[in-house]
Amino acid sequence: MCEGCAQNNKEESWHGWPDIPTPRIEGSGPWTDLSHRVTETLSRMPFFPQPRISRWMSYPPVNVTEIQMVVHHGTHIDAPRHFVSNGPTIDEIPLERLYGSGVVWQIDAGFRGVIGVAELERATPKLQPGDILFIDTGWWRKVNTDEYEDHPFLSPEAAEWLVAQGAKLVGCDWSTPDMSPHYRPADFDYPVHRTLLRNGVLIMEHMNNLSVFAGRRIETMVMAINLAGSDGAPARVVARVAD
Repeated sequence: MCEGCAQNNKEESWHGWPDIPTPRIEGSGPWTDLSHRVTETLSRMPFFPQPRISRWMSYPPVNVTEIQMVVHHGTHIDAPRHFVSNGPTIDEIPLERLYGSGVVWQIDAGFRGVIGVAELERATPKLQPGDILFIDTGWWRKVNTDEYEDHPFLSPEAAEWLVAQGAKLVGCDWSTPDMSPHYRPADFDYPVHRTLLRNGVLIMEHMNNLSVFAGRRIETMVMAINLAGSDGAPARVVARVAD
């Protein structure tokens, strides 16, 4: 069941992958890790179970670690199947959707702030069709604090605008591009997730260190675990300057 949405049974139809340019390889310099280190105590959705990371076997010279967690813990990617019952799963996402050029937009939204179309239109550098977009609000600095779940979020209109502009992946440095679970109304229907995913725009959540690239063009790789039939996957995300 998608992140706590048992109260809403609205079905979405998969709209297919939109056409995008072939990803360009244009970056230079060192790669920067944009992922949080996965721990049992890392900030998570309040209704997700606490992860378990343990040493399953240990005797010289062998060590084997076992993990048990939801795929939406820590820095991760949402596949369309997360909200679209006939949408692609993680292992069905074409590789060209997971790497390429993009932009990092710095947006000051504040506690529970709404990021709308006006804020996106003002952001620079301009988004090009087929770009990956990462939104830097600085919220990654609040991870593992009580303030983390009072994060900003995208308006439904902003999600529609991103589809129209040709973004192929949208990443945020907080836990969900939709409104936080702490203050969702009873009839909440996940408008941002639904709009992006049904139109083939992937979602990255819980990103880290985005301020390093604020206001820059980047080249990035989203190295998601290739999990058969999964609606999401943990990912190691790296980027470097491309402008």
